[in-house]
Amino acid sequence: MILSVSRRTDIPSFYLDWFLNRIQAGYLLVKNPINPKQVSRISLSRQVVDCLVFWTKNPVPMLPRLAELQAYPYYIQFTLTPYGREIEPGLPDKRTVLIPAFQTLARALGPHRVIWRYDPICLSPQYTIDDHIRAFSEMAALLDGSTSRVVISFLDLYQKTRRNTAGLELTSPDAGQIQILAAALSSVAHEHHMDMETCCESVDLSAYGIRRGACIDQALIEQLLGCRLHGKKDKNQRSGCGCMESIDIGAYHTCKNFCRYCYANFSPQRVLRETASYDPHSPLLCGSLSPEDCITDRAMHTLT
Repeated sequence: MILSVSRRTDIPSFYLDWFLNRIQAGYLLVKNPINPKQVSRISLSRQVVDCLVFWTKNPVPMLPRLAELQAYPYYIQFTLTPYGREIEPGLPDKRTVLIPAFQTLARALGPHRVIWRYDPICLSPQYTIDDHIRAFSEMAALLDGSTSRVVISFLDLYQKTRRNTAGLELTSPDAGQIQILAAALSSVAHEHHMDMETCCESVDLSAYGIRRGACIDQALIEQLLGCRLHGKKDKNQRSGCGCMESIDIGAYHTCKNFCRYCYANFSPQRVLRETASYDPHSPLLCGSLSPEDCITDRAMHTLT
């Protein structure tokens, strides 16, 4: 089975101690986000875990501890955007901290195992199409040789996203703006030896050399493992998602990056409440168990 670490929160940035402790323990617990009384016990045995897929905006805590992950095949989805702290308030400086971290990871793991996510793309008076093209070009030049793939997506304005971005004047690009961005960004990506993919986008951008991607990427995982996988498409993701099945071990409302466009946090206040109970030695990422909780072993098997 593939473990997603995690779409719901930034485990490498904030909860790496917890995750590495759980590797030592051999299991962890995950509450069902719809019915938190249902708790799954997830095995971390290499007999059933085929690959880890990390998602992060700040992998700096991982850098001195990569050896502790060496028992597992894994790769990293690294989100790196041009936005300032008015939109991404919890992140360190990109030029002096995050871009060097990206380069360091690539040297340690290889560029095919560090995937650049330039997403979501949103527009505002401060972040125009020209601003995106200029920022993307600068980042791509710095990351040339450090990744072979860049993933783009466009802002989805869910109800809570509209609330959390109030006052920022953020909009999602319209159809014409998407075509302009796709043509320009794809050209820059190819100039810097990167393939470009979209994430969960219905628009066809193949005319610009942009294919529909998969974050839980069967082809890449098979390359890492050196064998075929026998998994299914993930039926729990949005329409247009190309990911194969995986188990997400994170928890919503626990990411302290506090990105204003985030779909996984309801509010900063909710995050502070949820994370107040964080214990790196607990089997749960955050929160506690109650007598009414029903813990069941998640059925898991290798996909090889």
